[in-house]
Amino acid sequence: MADSLAELQEALDAFIEERNWAQFHAPKNLAMGVAIEAAEIMEHFQWCTLDESYSLPKEKLAEVANEIGDVLMYLLGLGRTLDIDIIAAARDKLVLNRQKYPVEKAKGRSTKYVDLD
Repeated sequence: MADSLAELQEALDAFIEERNWAQFHAPKNLAMGVAIEAAEIMEHFQWCTLDESYSLPKEKLAEVANEIGDVLMYLLGLGRTLDIDIIAAARDKLVLNRQKYPVEKAKGRSTKYVDLD
């Protein structure tokens, strides 16, 4: 089994190659897959209370884990197809978010950065 993101990418690449599926992995299709699978995560929480969302039954938690795995694989595929290093993209985004949400203005607040005083 894959223990690192690089190993997961290799395993995913092999899985796709074995099935000759790269032909279907246009950026549009992969982006749609991310959105669809993310919506499937949300579906599990749709009618939960806030407290219930923290304590899902074991079988529902396993289903959410499967959907999270789907989202990650689609993101890996999208990054590969567009030659985007998704780890670098996440690091870069974190740097931007630190600038947009300085601790002294954003701590304990859910306010969007454009509305921070």
